[in-house]
Amino acid sequence: MSLLPWEYGIRNLLRRPLRSGLTLLGLTTVVLLVLVVVGFIRGLERALAVSGDPRTVIVFSLGMGENLEYSSVPMRTSDLVAASIVGVQERHGKKFASPELYLGTQIRTSPDGHPGMGLVRGVTPSALLVHSNIEIVAGEWPRSNELMIGRLATTKIGVAEEETRIGQSLWLEGREWRISGVFAAAGAVFESEVWCRLDDLQQAMKRQDLSLVALTLAPNAEFQDVDLFCKERLDLELQAVSQIDYFKSLQKDYAPVRLLAWLVAILIFAAGVFAGLNTMYGAVVGRVRELATLQTIGFQRRAAIVSIVQEGTMLAVTASLIASVLAICIVNGSAMRFTMGAFELQIDGIALLYGCGTGLALGILGSLPPAIRILRLPVVDGLKAV
Repeated sequence: MSLLPWEYGIRNLLRRPLRSGLTLLGLTTVVLLVLVVVGFIRGLERALAVSGDPRTVIVFSLGMGENLEYSSVPMRTSDLVAASIVGVQERHGKKFASPELYLGTQIRTSPDGHPGMGLVRGVTPSALLVHSNIEIVAGEWPRSNELMIGRLATTKIGVAEEETRIGQSLWLEGREWRISGVFAAAGAVFESEVWCRLDDLQQAMKRQDLSLVALTLAPNAEFQDVDLFCKERLDLELQAVSQIDYFKSLQKDYAPVRLLAWLVAILIFAAGVFAGLNTMYGAVVGRVRELATLQTIGFQRRAAIVSIVQEGTMLAVTASLIASVLAICIVNGSAMRFTMGAFELQIDGIALLYGCGTGLALGILGSLPPAIRILRLPVVDGLKAV
């Protein structure tokens, strides 16, 4: 079978620049929307996946599920756990045990400013031993009446980065706190939190208890050692869960969100297919006589169909490339809020594969049915078409 050259399809696209441009714009929009949705799913999954450390164990109140904000354990729990469990990692006589007070509260950038909901964690320097992915990227560790903010904390609170620079102040729990630094956590959910000294937060909250104790186990230690301690100390009413299992359970909780996002992506794809069918049908109808003439001079119908599909594919590939560049330059790394904090949209290889695959499918599915339908007309009827 003799095929029409690629140059023929390119000339046809350039011969109708307005129609080709509008089709390209529509395809680019659909692919870009699919990339945004997939980037949302990939970013959420990554934020929860990288937040868990298999050697870190969380000890908190019994029966709290995943609600660490409502957990309340005695202040002495940290020392008890560190002294009673042999498997807690130790360095230079310092146990890797981090007592923490964790809560959600309103945060303002001025005394009378609009409040935003933020996540605050009161910690001691031991937190840097347990949460090894924490890195202070600017400023210093907070001193009294100071705090440091995560890289994505401004997104979670809903304020501009210009209002949360080092040296400026935030208001929470009726007190003014000076920003001493900024920290990152390799994409983990901790990046959307605000950290301050444990004793300062306890004083501001008028509390003497903790929300949790985070432990890092030595390589030869077992989770069962911590679990057994919690079950034996009935007076403390504690439970233990590995940090990686904790965030896996959160991933299950967000399964409906991911399902809804995939449903949106499928609906966008379906809408793009229908729009492509209408556009390509209109383009092919206007070329009935031309296609009939090609058959008259010796080209088979399949050659004409392949040529039309080639045109749709070229538009789809171009749209996919444009959408991918826009997604990488604009969408990738954009921060979004959710209940556990904030995360960044991730346009990685998998997201690009979904986006470009969508574009290619749109090009083929949008051009193939109209081409087959039109070319079923008898050649004589096609030559008579206006």
